[in-house]
Amino acid sequence: MDPEAITPEILLNAYAMGIFPMAEGRDVAEVHWVDPRQRGILPLQGFHISRSLSRRIRRWNYTIRTNSDFGGVVHACAERDETWINAPLFALYQKLHDLGFAHSVEVWSEGRMAGGVFGIALGGAFFGESMFSRETGGSKVALAYCIHRLRAGGFALFDTQFLTPHLASLGGIEIPRTAYRRLLQDALALDATFFPDGYCPSPSVVASSGASGATSGGS
Repeated sequence: MDPEAITPEILLNAYAMGIFPMAEGRDVAEVHWVDPRQRGILPLQGFHISRSLSRRIRRWNYTIRTNSDFGGVVHACAERDETWINAPLFALYQKLHDLGFAHSVEVWSEGRMAGGVFGIALGGAFFGESMFSRETGGSKVALAYCIHRLRAGGFALFDTQFLTPHLASLGGIEIPRTAYRRLLQDALALDATFFPDGYCPSPSVVASSGASGATSGGS
């Protein structure tokens, strides 16, 4: 599909129907729509924080920021050798960010981004697009804070699109398309927020909020 024909409104409607855009590579101009038979999700109450990740969250010298460099996160996610993010998709995500629908959670350490994750928030559904690491564990720490924030904001669905071994190790699962669409419609009806009032969790709270001891509160 010609990406110039895709507006932010069309893109949001596509997410609400359960489909999402991808490109074959960064230098391919066209964008195609994807609707997998098996959909990857990360249950918000099933996110697994390993002991090593818990230690990293508690002890690593870092700062968590949201939306301070959204474009930088998307760019970093597209830096790998093979990527589905091309220039038109980058521009569309930036437009959604400007409209308040696309967000990034960033891990900053010693003045640079060490990792991050970005996605689209719609109702109580969060469509996780991609994440990156520049330091060991950077993406996992960003994801842990993102999951905790979504719980606190009343979200019900974290869509990962596909299930990778990495996501499976964190609690990700795969469900049929029909089951996903039921979860999606329920989530879209919710009045969730990416910025819950007074939200400022300590590292220890986030580190202990995995599947074995989930909590949605901040401190």
